[in-house]
Amino acid sequence: MPAHMLQEISSSYVTTTTIKAPPNEGLHDGEQKLEKMSLYSAEDIRPEMKDDIYDHSYQDAEGPTPKLEYVWRNIILMGLLHLGALYGVILVPTCKFYTWIWAYVYYLISGLGITAGAHRLWSHRTYKARLPLRLFLIIANTMAFQNDVYEWARDHRAHHKFSETHADPHNSRRGFFFSHVGWLLVRKHPAVKEKGGTLDLSDLKAEKLVMFQRRYYKPAVLLICFILPTLVPWFYWGETFLNSLCVATFLRYAVVLNATWLVNSAAHLYGYRPYDKNINSRENILVSLGAVGEGFHNYHHTFPYDYSASEYRWHINFTTFFIDCMAVLGLAYD
Repeated sequence: MPAHMLQEISSSYVTTTTIKAPPNEGLHDGEQKLEKMSLYSAEDIRPEMKDDIYDHSYQDAEGPTPKLEYVWRNIILMGLLHLGALYGVILVPTCKFYTWIWAYVYYLISGLGITAGAHRLWSHRTYKARLPLRLFLIIANTMAFQNDVYEWARDHRAHHKFSETHADPHNSRRGFFFSHVGWLLVRKHPAVKEKGGTLDLSDLKAEKLVMFQRRYYKPAVLLICFILPTLVPWFYWGETFLNSLCVATFLRYAVVLNATWLVNSAAHLYGYRPYDKNINSRENILVSLGAVGEGFHNYHHTFPYDYSASEYRWHINFTTFFIDCMAVLGLAYD
């Protein structure tokens, strides 16, 4: 990017961090109070969005925990994927240099489809994007294959509003494995379905691009997540088919999945909590490295309406840098 554009970003965009808890969601007795450094509240910033603000009043219903119902299709497919990815690790030294670059670029773009797309744009509505950027992000999100944007955003809003309860799809109180991948291998807890059904998803239903992706998600994923990344290295620079399949597809996809899952698991269990010590989400630098900026999780759960998802903007936060660049180009705003 030209130096003058980087200078423009640096000088024109003031950090949007607000050290202020959302109104009516006050901290409980004896809890650390946050210094107010902004005149704006969550409602002022995003009057249309309330369902990602933590609901302190919600408590798990008393009674026995429902029996786990395993989804054997998911267990088998996840097992096969990770076996293929492990074999891909062995094959990495035998790959051509272009294949390494291809796999990394594919990982980075698909990561942005989750972080800048499904997460910060569609789940939290922390900024607005013009059609070319939304189109890029919906394609990148399909490359990532982590459920369509509608389903991803619905589950994520439930995760924020009912965090660390049975209504949280990947409740970290159920342990590292469950919050990392186990939640995808069993049927959802009844509370997830019940409380998820109360969320306002009208903004997602009104967006034609999101609904188009949902309608054609399976064939799009097959093409963009599996067929394309396998065929390009094999066809264009003579990579072996096995290397293309196991490294550029299986290994790359498994890395993207696990980098995202670590936000749900490691960033809720390991790290420090400078913004709110009464929630489980934590600041985890290693997670931020793998998840292109999503590891500042104590901040993010305290201030879900900040597009940067961090107090420190570009510090280990490629997603914020990307959004700021899009803002300079006029593709991201508000």
